[in-house]
Amino acid sequence: MEQNVGNTDRILRAVIGAILVVLGLAAFGGALKFIALLVGVVLLATAAMSRCPAYKILGIKTSGH
Repeated sequence: MEQNVGNTDRILRAVIGAILVVLGLAAFGGALKFIALLVGVVLLATAAMSRCPAYKILGIKTSGH
């Protein structure tokens, strides 16, 4: 699979993902905790792989390749 997430996009995904995971673990409860953790983990995973399935479907590419 081709990379479609650029460096700036990766950094933002990693930072926001980490914040959501920490908030999910520390501050929230119930469904909000689950949603924060899920979104945070997905953002961290897409940042690590430099690939976003939603970008592929929508034809978006922020990596210069």
